[in-house]
Amino acid sequence: MKSIKMYTSAYCPYCSNAEKLLSKKGITDIKKIRVDGDSAILEEMIEKTGRRTVPQIYIGDYHVGGFDDLRALDLEGKLDPLLGIS
Repeated sequence: MKSIKMYTSAYCPYCSNAEKLLSKKGITDIKKIRVDGDSAILEEMIEKTGRRTVPQIYIGDYHVGGFDDLRALDLEGKLDPLLGIS
């Protein structure tokens, strides 16, 4: 199973939704990187992703994007293969 990394903030309903969706897939080990309160981490996220909003989700080295992108992958049937589950 691939590693999951998620840039997040303290109160973020989209981050919670992403965690719930991944949890339904059996993914509970998510490396969460908080961007609120740490401008260097926020700048790192913006530089890597080109986006300013959270969550920003990585599955392995693949940048999924935010919750809407994660959900779209799931609805298209592309999330499970990306996660390495059948």
